[in-house]
Amino acid sequence: MTEQHPWRPTRRRLTDTLLAAIAPLAACGLALAGLTIWVGAGKAGSPARITVSAGRVFLPYGDSTETAAFFDLTNLGGVDDRLVRVTSPAARGEITLSRHRTTRSGAAYKADTASATVPAGGKLAMSPHGVDVSLRAGARWQTGDLVSFTLHFERSGTVRAVAVVVRPGGRAS
Repeated sequence: MTEQHPWRPTRRRLTDTLLAAIAPLAACGLALAGLTIWVGAGKAGSPARITVSAGRVFLPYGDSTETAAFFDLTNLGGVDDRLVRVTSPAARGEITLSRHRTTRSGAAYKADTASATVPAGGKLAMSPHGVDVSLRAGARWQTGDLVSFTLHFERSGTVRAVAVVVRPGGRAS
């Protein structure tokens, strides 16, 4: 018969056991610290909250009815949101989101886009050189008129906004 020896803690066994326990404890500690910072910054579970300001729509030139509207969109929430559609009872025809691009040769062109992201805790400032809302102007728009829009967001739902009709290059006051 072989005699069984009871388990005896040796210095090597104790060291191996301690090292095996340190890695998961360290990972848990780092995760807890990161979550504490995230919660303390007010970002935990904070939904997207969109505010709209500086709405302006360009008065078209001459006989053209094609124009663009611009808004400053701010996301006060903790997750990104996307502008997916814009509507207006004052505009004629379809309203699209557009993004202006430049080719390698420097030529500029406009391309329709399905959405525009408003980053969490950030801002999207629409401009003639970036994202805009392309539309056909109402028949009798004049400088200073107010045009109502509804902006449709993926997470925030609908946000109503007003844009001032300005000459190209003008800003809403």
